[in-house]
Amino acid sequence: MSPAKRAKKGGAGSAARKGGRKPLSPAARKAVASRQARHAAASVRKADRPGGTRRARGDGDRPVARGQKHARGLGGDQVEGRQAVRELLLAGRRRVREILVAAEQEDNEVLSDIVELALDLKVPVREVTRSKLFSVARTESPQGVVARVAELDDHGLAELARRKGPQGQPPFLLAVDGVTDPGNLGALLRTAECAGVTGVVLPKHRAVHITPTVTKAAAGAIEYLPMCLVGGLPTAIGELRDAGVWVIGLDMGGDMTLFDLEVADQPVCLVVGAEGKGLSRLVRQRCDAVAAIPLLGELASLNVAAAGALACFEVARRRLVTE
Repeated sequence: MSPAKRAKKGGAGSAARKGGRKPLSPAARKAVASRQARHAAASVRKADRPGGTRRARGDGDRPVARGQKHARGLGGDQVEGRQAVRELLLAGRRRVREILVAAEQEDNEVLSDIVELALDLKVPVREVTRSKLFSVARTESPQGVVARVAELDDHGLAELARRKGPQGQPPFLLAVDGVTDPGNLGALLRTAECAGVTGVVLPKHRAVHITPTVTKAAAGAIEYLPMCLVGGLPTAIGELRDAGVWVIGLDMGGDMTLFDLEVADQPVCLVVGAEGKGLSRLVRQRCDAVAAIPLLGELASLNVAAAGALACFEVARRRLVTE
């Protein structure tokens, strides 16, 4: 019997007992308890707000005036892939409308965790045929699970410029200049979160936003990375510099090497360029410096996700050394 059927038949209590599955790990239980505490605190704050604001369905905590249409934002309202959906539930930062699970698929630990977490958080789990799931999915391999969720919050640039790390580290931002491949963006976001990046800056135009392919490749990183959508990246870079953030572009024609980067322990923003084209002219001009990654082989360039990974962890390495 599939996890979804077991959950539907026995409810939250009997799903674990009758299905013979192990209970959630202590870490997952702790995450659920933390999420419930945050939800209770948020409910108290909401009760203190003055009434009269209409909220659009599925728009999270963002107030929307009557009749106003949603602007195209960051995206992220459909999450696919087992690891991405599991992290979505563990993080507990967005309202999940429902989870669709394909019938007749082999059970595994991650899928079991998804169903258990959904039950604990009172998120509807609906079992559908595989053909139905694939008709809803926007990726080629949703791994038998799709979550419909509130869109990601768009954080302000000024907020990201002063947002510190969990241990008080200076802001560490990643800006993406014209990356259009969703797989590359997803890989970048996963690396950025693991390296301690505190915020990501994305341009509104001529770049991919948070699509289901991005969420799947990011494997849950979007739930923990504050992101900002800006009209023009050159203007945003100027604002970051005015706020005291060092802006370092990555380009093979840089005037220094990545390993000479001496401002890593200060507020810093790394800027990675588009696949093939690199940094745009205006973005390059606005950066404080442009750093190159030394290439010792025959190939002339690195994939943008690989270059971003090297740069992010070079900053992380330098910060660990100076602690």
